[in-house]
Amino acid sequence: MNIYLILQMAVEAMGEREAVKLNDYSITFSELNNMSKSVASLVKNKEKIGFLSENNLLMPAALFGAAIAGVEFVPLNYRLSKEQLNMQLKRISPAILFTDEDIMVEGIRTIGTNTLTFDDIIEIGYHSDDEAVAVELFTSGTTGEPKSAVLKHKNLMAYILGTVEFMSAEEEESVLLSVPPYHIAGIAAVLSSSYSGRKIVQLPNFSAQAWTELVIQEKITNAFLVPTMLKRIVEQYSEDLSLPSLKNVAYGGGKMPRSVIERAMKLLPNVNFTNAYGLTETSATICMLGPEDHRSAFNSSDILIKRRLSSVGRPIPSIELIIKDDEGKICLSEELGNVWVRGEQVSGEYKGIGSKLDSEGWFPTKDRGFLDNDGYLFIDGRADDIIVRGGENISPGEIEDVVRAHPMVEDVAAVAVKDTEWGEAVGLVIVAKCHINDREIIELIKRKLRSSRVPSIIKYMDELPYNETGKLLRRVIRDNFAD
Repeated sequence: MNIYLILQMAVEAMGEREAVKLNDYSITFSELNNMSKSVASLVKNKEKIGFLSENNLLMPAALFGAAIAGVEFVPLNYRLSKEQLNMQLKRISPAILFTDEDIMVEGIRTIGTNTLTFDDIIEIGYHSDDEAVAVELFTSGTTGEPKSAVLKHKNLMAYILGTVEFMSAEEEESVLLSVPPYHIAGIAAVLSSSYSGRKIVQLPNFSAQAWTELVIQEKITNAFLVPTMLKRIVEQYSEDLSLPSLKNVAYGGGKMPRSVIERAMKLLPNVNFTNAYGLTETSATICMLGPEDHRSAFNSSDILIKRRLSSVGRPIPSIELIIKDDEGKICLSEELGNVWVRGEQVSGEYKGIGSKLDSEGWFPTKDRGFLDNDGYLFIDGRADDIIVRGGENISPGEIEDVVRAHPMVEDVAAVAVKDTEWGEAVGLVIVAKCHINDREIIELIKRKLRSSRVPSIIKYMDELPYNETGKLLRRVIRDNFAD
């Protein structure tokens, strides 16, 4: 099955329902279908379709248009430097690029994002090979040069068919999309909203004020946020926030501080919160901590249940998940190890590198974590972020969780720093609400953990470096400690 089937079904069942809205402009599913066919008609000689712009009405048309033409859709990060963009454009050439920028790269044919309208009706057949690549996404590259993950039609369709019910949304329902087009959550939102019949309202540039104003103005019922976005909202509206239309908020893309989700639940007591954990390589969500999980954890006095607010929930029905140690042995509950997943939606494949699935179809997420006795997954951090001190593996997450509990700590990150005696030691960066004595932090870590976790150096910053999808850029912090 080709992902264009999703739009075809939507057109047949609810063609005149609003599909996408940006500011005062909106298009129906039928109009989106016409735009998508127009996009497909531009493809010559199997050119890929690139998209380099903020969210706009053309983005979903470019996604479905690529599917119709049987070529790959490649959204690019418009926040990259010119040099980084040119490198990625060369990697996807030959391609048609929809963009608002002046691009001159050999093999790239640029077209302005405002040059196509839904009036351009062109009849065109489509390719239905579910083994073909539907989307190519450059990973965030938080630890180095980004890889190019490929998602086949069968992967994306498996995710949608396994998690979304067709035409399940009421006509008045809408989702506020504030993540960028090059994030897997943005791709998943277009597909899942089209399949369920939920209108997408686009917010190209996020701010807490713009987000809340749009929720009120458009009577938004659903939204997806990365942790840094939710943090800004609860900070700006610490007490008084009334969003009567809002029913569901999903979040993901990075680790959600427990204090932030607790504040959000107090601020918006009638909203259903869902933590959606997934990766680009898994076609989005593989684990969910649902609304009832949130409420039971929030209201429980049992410390083991309450801590589930810090988990990413349990695997969705179509996903298998195990934890292995570094030798490949399956870990028991509460044992920290490497997270592996398996399922039809899991691609685990990179352009030019090939598949990273093992012989039994398991994909190494490169995340470390553990399962509790009831199957809730707790993510501890990336395997690449482990600090190796004198042969002992130290997880940054365990240190960060302890330090974050200090009442004067706003944010914190632990990274590996060079050490002549131990090879590596702990470097700590803190965003403080007010002055903190280093000795307080050292004693806190000693008391809660042990002396090997005590940082050899502590620095303070006004804010930690995150990318626009909420992932902490540890390499930037490590570079800060390079001296």
